[in-house]
Amino acid sequence: MPAPRNRPAAALVLASALAAVGLGPAAAPAAAATVPVGSGSYSDTRPAGTSGPTTNTGTPVTPKVTAAARNRPVPTNDWWSSLAFQRYGDNPYSTPMYGHPLTYQATAGGLDVGYPTTPAIVGDGRQYEFAHKRDLTIGLAGLNSPDTKADDWSDWTVTPYWSDGTRTLRTTIGHGLPFVYAKGSGGNAQITTAGAPAVFADQGNVLGITVAGHHYALFAPTGSDWNVSGSTINAGLGSKDYFSVAVLPSTGALETYRKYAYSFVTGSKVDWSYTGGTVKATYTLTTEAKEGSERGTLQALYRHQWRNTTDALTAHTYVSPRGTMKVRESASFTTSQKASAVLPALPKSNGVDTARLRGYLNEVANASDPFSGATDTYWTGKALGRLAQLVPVAEQIGEAGIRDKLLGLIRGKLQEWFTAGGANEFSYDKDWKTLTGYPASYGSDTELNDHHFHYSYYVHAAAIVAQYDQAWAADSAWGGMVKTLIRDAANAARTDTAFPFLRGFDVYAGHSWASGHQGFAAGNNQESSSESTNLSAALVLWGSATGDTSMRDLGTYLLTIESESIAQYWFDADEQVFPGSFGHDTAGMVWGSGAAYATWWTANPEEIHGINVLPVTGGSLHLGGEKAAIRRNIAEMERENGGPAVEWRDILWEFQSLADPAAAKSKWDAGHAGYTPEQGESKAHTYHWISTLDTLGAPDATVTGNIPTSAVFTKGTVRTYAAHNHGSTARTVTFSDGKTLSVPARSTATGTGTGSDPDPDPDPDPPTGNTFQLRAGGVLTTATGGTAGSDTIASAGGANHDGTPHQPLVYEVKGVNGTLTPGAATAFRLQLDAGTTVGLGQQARISYDLTGDGSFERTETYHYFATDPVPGWEEYAQSRGLKASTGTLGNLAGGTVRLEVWSAIGNGTAKLATGTDKSVLVIPFG
Repeated sequence: MPAPRNRPAAALVLASALAAVGLGPAAAPAAAATVPVGSGSYSDTRPAGTSGPTTNTGTPVTPKVTAAARNRPVPTNDWWSSLAFQRYGDNPYSTPMYGHPLTYQATAGGLDVGYPTTPAIVGDGRQYEFAHKRDLTIGLAGLNSPDTKADDWSDWTVTPYWSDGTRTLRTTIGHGLPFVYAKGSGGNAQITTAGAPAVFADQGNVLGITVAGHHYALFAPTGSDWNVSGSTINAGLGSKDYFSVAVLPSTGALETYRKYAYSFVTGSKVDWSYTGGTVKATYTLTTEAKEGSERGTLQALYRHQWRNTTDALTAHTYVSPRGTMKVRESASFTTSQKASAVLPALPKSNGVDTARLRGYLNEVANASDPFSGATDTYWTGKALGRLAQLVPVAEQIGEAGIRDKLLGLIRGKLQEWFTAGGANEFSYDKDWKTLTGYPASYGSDTELNDHHFHYSYYVHAAAIVAQYDQAWAADSAWGGMVKTLIRDAANAARTDTAFPFLRGFDVYAGHSWASGHQGFAAGNNQESSSESTNLSAALVLWGSATGDTSMRDLGTYLLTIESESIAQYWFDADEQVFPGSFGHDTAGMVWGSGAAYATWWTANPEEIHGINVLPVTGGSLHLGGEKAAIRRNIAEMERENGGPAVEWRDILWEFQSLADPAAAKSKWDAGHAGYTPEQGESKAHTYHWISTLDTLGAPDATVTGNIPTSAVFTKGTVRTYAAHNHGSTARTVTFSDGKTLSVPARSTATGTGTGSDPDPDPDPDPPTGNTFQLRAGGVLTTATGGTAGSDTIASAGGANHDGTPHQPLVYEVKGVNGTLTPGAATAFRLQLDAGTTVGLGQQARISYDLTGDGSFERTETYHYFATDPVPGWEEYAQSRGLKASTGTLGNLAGGTVRLEVWSAIGNGTAKLATGTDKSVLVIPFG
């Protein structure tokens, strides 16, 4: 569920057609007020009394681009959109932009650049952020531009432009780029640092400096010379107009980076393919040699990328809000992933009581208002989605009458929206090259927010209609309007002059962004990642139903890539992304700077955990690929909620069923009688979903079919194979384990086979990772899902034991393997309670035996924590500071890690929380 995105980040609530069917690739908006598209139409003028894009004060705005880019569709909803969308009238430059590893902000004097490496925990512990902080500014001597415009862009790079009448500056920046490439005229190249730089290398036109602990290399044309004067560094460009700056992973990397300093990136492009159950994506940078002949470059890959590539990577890494980024020495790399499964609905099973389901279906089909009073695009979409989910379900139990009634309701509402001039319509904005539905909601009009969220429901509903009524879905009928909505939200044609390429989807970041203007200090954001994948899954279904394999494959690519990003960046599936100090197992929102345990509208844990699950459809199966993460997620929700879900119990039951179907079925059995379904849900769908998975087992992502509309479920040693054939002739679907399934035309078929349950244990397997919880009995473990408890810390007996363990609690783990993370340090948070006793202080020491031979090569003793005499838990963390240390860290090979906690001062006992993620030790190893 989206919500207004016009609040500053600090105010988070912790509360394709062709020309014949509309705008063609080279078509301008028609002059008429109504533009026909097959049987439907849209308006080229907004309805009276409505607004398009505005500043925060309501002043209309047009794209802030140079003349060279004026006729190009602006890719709103991107990581750099504030360059082009001036949301705040007093800022004609940009808000912070998070490219990773670098961060940027345009100012009058040029481009501020930072490399945040230390997370901050804000918002009462509910948000972590690697906030932009200027290390240096890249500019020209004397530059004082009145604004910054977007001059050029490609798939994940952008070129901001400055001009003050005398001087002009262009810089090319992007995701994964350790370099900033600059071209300037009218003045010397100028780098202004936030503090006096320390020079570690001076080679004339190449200068190595350290600022705020971060290493940078400055590259001017051959023959130039950098001159340092305080915090200002200048170099004359002579007859040249170029220079570059790179952030270095270490000072020793200077020569490697120098090799590519003059190979300027001029563009970026992703190409994707889907074949036989596998999605491949190739990311390529185009370059121009400013000096010499080198055309290669360096790219930093995000976690979701380097985990899925076999291309060679260097030893260089960077810190980012998405975990470690790894550097590749090449202008391209390719990822390969098993495609995420999509079905129109879960298949028929004998676990569903037909009479009971029929009753639930009739409740929806015969409701006095099936659309629940919805008038705007979002809530109408939710209602359409609720009805569409039930169409295949009704057919499964032979209820053709209910099926057809639901289809009629859906068709009628879609046609109403797909016809201009009524109470609701879609309107095209020629300046922003976007199609907006009115009545609008949640800033979909004034801020261009959430189009992919809203339109996902319309495309999904249309795809279900197309499954049963191909004539309705023809371009000459209503399919043209469906395609026009798709072109607005997920246009795959880079040459289309009517809509931008993939408006909401960031191909390099691997997920979509929700804000159209990106006007926040924390960058852009996305809350409901699941409503984004709802669009991708809808594209798979629409493309399959209409025979458009390009559309189908686009949806499969988008869904597969984003599903991996969701697992890593929203759910921290491998426990390698969220900082140890964050203390949460899920994020409700992902920001450019980090993530937050929050939503836009409530601090209710149920909705924080559920917003990245809904709507639950046959496109949600990808979530079942990370079952341990689901269990951690549900466990945290119940801890934060003080018990099981109440408001969104259906969404969270369905989510749990993707990992533990029997547990979810038990909750349904106990609680289905007295709850109100979430607005996009129904008891009919929830009952069918939970009962089906309880019968077939959870999704098995280890096996894939050779068409996108196929899936596998495993229970014990029995696999159930399912596939839907949208085609007009029967076909055989082949699965990656060799199973074949014959599927009749326009039908879903299932079959069974023998396999092994990829997750047979209903309890979470101990995950790998560097975050250890404390358990009673002196255990450190990466396992989650423990029971909250406490251990008693012995009294200091009135003596001073500061720095020397005295009757300590000892927690230990052996056989640990890990590679030391450069620049990282030990972290911990321990929950302590001294009750009402005064004058107590507890202390911690962490010791590392690198080889497990009994000799500790490194010990770290931290300053003690003076607890207060008020009952209640307090947090002791490494931020108290290191009191003493011995030895040095190295890689762990079968090593031992030990934590000791004791009373340094005082005459009384205290408690140390154990069993949950409230007390953890985070070691600096990967």
